[in-house]
Amino acid sequence: MKRRSVQHLKLDFQGSKEREMHFEHENFAAGISPFLRGPYSSMYVQKPWTIRQYAGFSTAEESNDFYLKNLKAGQKGLSVAFDLATHRGYDSDHERVQGDVGKAGVAIDSVEDMTLLFENIPLDKISVSMTMNGAVLPIMAFYILAAEEQGVNLQDLSGTIQNDILKEFMVRNTYIYPPTKSMKIVSDIIEYTTKKMPKYNSISISGYHMHEAGATPEIELAYTLADGLEYIRTGLRAGLNIDDFAPRLSFFWGIGMDHYKEIAKLRAARILWSKIVKQFNPKNSNSLRLRTHCQTSGWSLTAQAPFNNVARTTIEAMSAIFGGTQSLHTNALDEALSLPTDFSARIARNTQIYLQDETQITNTVDPWAGSYHVETLTEDMAKNAWKLIQEIENLGGMTKALEMGIPKLKIEEAALKKQARIDGNQDLIIGMNAFKQKNTRGIDSLEVDNSFVRKTQIERLQKLKKYRNKQRVQQSLLELTNCAISGKGNLLEFAINAGRHQATLGEISLALEKKFDRYEAIPNVLKGIYHKEISDDPNYQSASALVTEYRNSQGEPPKIFLSKLGQDGHDRGLKIIASSFADLGFEVHLGTLFKTPKEVVQESLQKNVALIGLSSLAAGHKTLIPEIIKELKLFNREDILIIVGGILPRKDQLILLEIGVSCIFGPGTKISQAAKEILLKLIQKKDRL
Repeated sequence: MKRRSVQHLKLDFQGSKEREMHFEHENFAAGISPFLRGPYSSMYVQKPWTIRQYAGFSTAEESNDFYLKNLKAGQKGLSVAFDLATHRGYDSDHERVQGDVGKAGVAIDSVEDMTLLFENIPLDKISVSMTMNGAVLPIMAFYILAAEEQGVNLQDLSGTIQNDILKEFMVRNTYIYPPTKSMKIVSDIIEYTTKKMPKYNSISISGYHMHEAGATPEIELAYTLADGLEYIRTGLRAGLNIDDFAPRLSFFWGIGMDHYKEIAKLRAARILWSKIVKQFNPKNSNSLRLRTHCQTSGWSLTAQAPFNNVARTTIEAMSAIFGGTQSLHTNALDEALSLPTDFSARIARNTQIYLQDETQITNTVDPWAGSYHVETLTEDMAKNAWKLIQEIENLGGMTKALEMGIPKLKIEEAALKKQARIDGNQDLIIGMNAFKQKNTRGIDSLEVDNSFVRKTQIERLQKLKKYRNKQRVQQSLLELTNCAISGKGNLLEFAINAGRHQATLGEISLALEKKFDRYEAIPNVLKGIYHKEISDDPNYQSASALVTEYRNSQGEPPKIFLSKLGQDGHDRGLKIIASSFADLGFEVHLGTLFKTPKEVVQESLQKNVALIGLSSLAAGHKTLIPEIIKELKLFNREDILIIVGGILPRKDQLILLEIGVSCIFGPGTKISQAAKEILLKLIQKKDRL
């Protein structure tokens, strides 16, 4: 068979960029390309969506116990959350991860941890989705070896590895290696799973983190499909036929509160993906089918009146279902405050059970089909997303566009505009900037003892290294490095061999880093966008006036160094603060990601700032922020104020305030109010000095 050459295609509807798209909806059935009404003809009538819960925390044993309870309570598949140390390719004993181990996911350092994670869970019967991109090679290797230890054949494994590194460079930032080198890893995993794991999805092309970072539905749709197009080219370059791997590609969308638009997004996604893949002349109709997992929005949840989040999650879940998702995770009500508790996780899981078993919505296919409103939104969504896809194509594809920083810039602009509309009360968030409650009931939050988890993991690592064959470990790691250098062979096969000889996740990652290097993004501060959207707001004007007053009295603007600590790459909040504070008149210095406390203090002193602003979303604040305060004391610079923002339980806030943090701002804080409070504290401190 003659295979089409891999090239950058001008993807046009009906052969013309200029021609307006018209959908003949009555001809677009479920189960038939372009799959407008669903990827399968009967949709939920015969098989409802899979109920998943994205979860993982602390040690492998604790997460395993949580998984077993959930499966017993009606969950149908597992979605594994790994801690940030694991995501970034560090073992738990690395100095850079002291505040991250076991906090925002489960700590996995070796194949022994992975075996414990799935103990008493038959991997030939339970579908496993793993959200992993940076350290995808060792995690995939450990999963395969854990299945091997259970006696499960590779052909019987089902589930999904995210393996979507491109979106990490746009939004989530849990990358390890540079984009081009990372794509070699993606390619080898697609090749390996295509040949040996026919039931396993080799990649989950994810728009979810774009959604969480502030992308509009159109941007999320366009950039996710553009990523998918890039992965198709990657598979073809690896020598695979389009029909060998396209049927096992899957997608992952975030679902927000714009109910009808989110339904339209999923419907438009199927049409556009079918059109994209058709350009490569597949013979198998399954290659054209877009199958997807969805997760309700984490960003839409509020810390204020958290029980309102149950309603938000239900509305978002219904959007995903009406849009035709194949599996679904519903967020818990307390996730704007901490990791979910058993209490909140049960409500989130049961929300899906109610929708499946009590509402009768599984008895029809695409219930909104024919609605003038939904069909119009679907058409508009497809046309607008297609324009954005063509922009990426004209730049040479998504990898080229990422190197230019274009997608990241558009998402950050969208996030700034949205935040300004919320701060200016143009977009209402119930309980946060509208219909506020004076007294809200406090709720329990899940607490992970980070020091205990790290101690446990380090002891396990020490024991592993004591009894393994060091020579075999070093030889297997050298072979992996040589594969990376030569480009010959499959990296996943070499990683599996290293894991079999008990090489750790950190060692496997380092073996690749020797050739690929570790990537570091240069941050930028966007100016003028927030100001343009909110300049007429009285609160913004009064905050700006206070900055001017400070500058006139001190002879310089207020200087702030903004940073994230540890390995958390979610930087939406940090970027919004940087840009909005710059528009207000602050002198803003934005640090690179993944800083240690010592590095933050060192850079702050070099910039001679009066304020250090720290963003915390991954629960490492109790370990890392006290280290900042200790470092400042060593230099006799207690005059520098520490400001903290992010997801912090109330009891943790009180602890941080007691040890010297000046201000703490949770999710939903209006930026102008935060700026005024910070400036007043700074003026008071300078007056005392």
